[in-house]
Amino acid sequence: MQKRWLTTLLVALAVGTLLAPPGFGQAPVKIGVIEPLSGPVAASGNYIRMGAEIARDWLNAQGAINGRKVELVIEDNKSDPKEAASAAEKLIVRDKVPAIMGAWGSSMTLAAMPKLEEYGVPMVVETSSAASITKRGNPWIFRISPPSEMEALGLEQYVDKLGARKVDFLAVNTDWGRGSIQAFGDMLKKKGVQVGVAEFMEQSATDMNAQLTKIKSTGGDTMFLTTAVEQITLVLKQAQEQRLTRKVITTGGSSSPSQLIKQAGAAAEGTYHIVFFMPWFPEAMPDPRLAKAFVDEWAKRGHPFEGLTEGFRGHDGIATIAEAVKLAGKDDPKAVRDALWKVSLTGVNGPIRFEKDGPAGKESGQSTPSIFVVQIKDGKVALPDFMAKK
Repeated sequence: MQKRWLTTLLVALAVGTLLAPPGFGQAPVKIGVIEPLSGPVAASGNYIRMGAEIARDWLNAQGAINGRKVELVIEDNKSDPKEAASAAEKLIVRDKVPAIMGAWGSSMTLAAMPKLEEYGVPMVVETSSAASITKRGNPWIFRISPPSEMEALGLEQYVDKLGARKVDFLAVNTDWGRGSIQAFGDMLKKKGVQVGVAEFMEQSATDMNAQLTKIKSTGGDTMFLTTAVEQITLVLKQAQEQRLTRKVITTGGSSSPSQLIKQAGAAAEGTYHIVFFMPWFPEAMPDPRLAKAFVDEWAKRGHPFEGLTEGFRGHDGIATIAEAVKLAGKDDPKAVRDALWKVSLTGVNGPIRFEKDGPAGKESGQSTPSIFVVQIKDGKVALPDFMAKK
């Protein structure tokens, strides 16, 4: 009896092994994530983490990567470049991740980049926009967010319709802010727009009245504003208190217009915002079904709607890495790096595929994202008149 039972058990195990999907029982595919989960820009980092978790769960529900579960190994860079470099080294040396997504701010990403080259591990850059990230010559970098130059070109077609004649800048004093002023300033000059003053604020600053006073004295009609949503809120409120009557255009896609409506109220009225995802109008996105599914899943999890304009980045970054691992057929860093050049998929933002950017022989990958402009009108997010379909 015991012999028959043992034979039956062995047969069952053999059949189960044959029926199991490829990769069944194997170790999960680890993907590193570096985001600012604390510090001045923590809201943005946590929204990206939420989006990354949606991508992980969707991938695992659909068979994972060749049957191997996706596991996120998440590190907090604390909104600090030094912490970003340490986080990258931890993920590579301790956790043996084959790829990383990060690290939100350009200064944080630039600080982590030498570690990627030292150890030979690729990073998909989901947010950072400084030109130097892909121009520096790091063949382990693949960016799905637009550099400031690409963002400026996306806005160029609307400059005349925006009616900007003399523009001033207020930006966070980081690689992102400085790069944004350079890129948009160059584009505006080429369009014949007069460029006025450029004022900077530290990332943790809460009082920007001195900078706004200088901008108020120039007689310009438009202010370009580059920083995270928390600081944008403060700037708009302080500008309202100073009765600064300027057309305001935020850059970088981190403005979260829905959050500004909640937190800045009337001070946000009339402002324009460059964004890379329009959750208010998913039907206008390159893949309306995916965009709608992401918005619905976000709501189902109880995440704040205002986080969607950042959260989609987390989804697209993880989906990109997962596709590269799938194409590589293994979670080896060099194989994943090589496979990233072959990736072609549609994310929440739109098509993702990489072109070479940077010095010959050490090129980074740069995708060409979709870029949109929205406006806050009557306390709601709307398409500006020049973009709305007639």
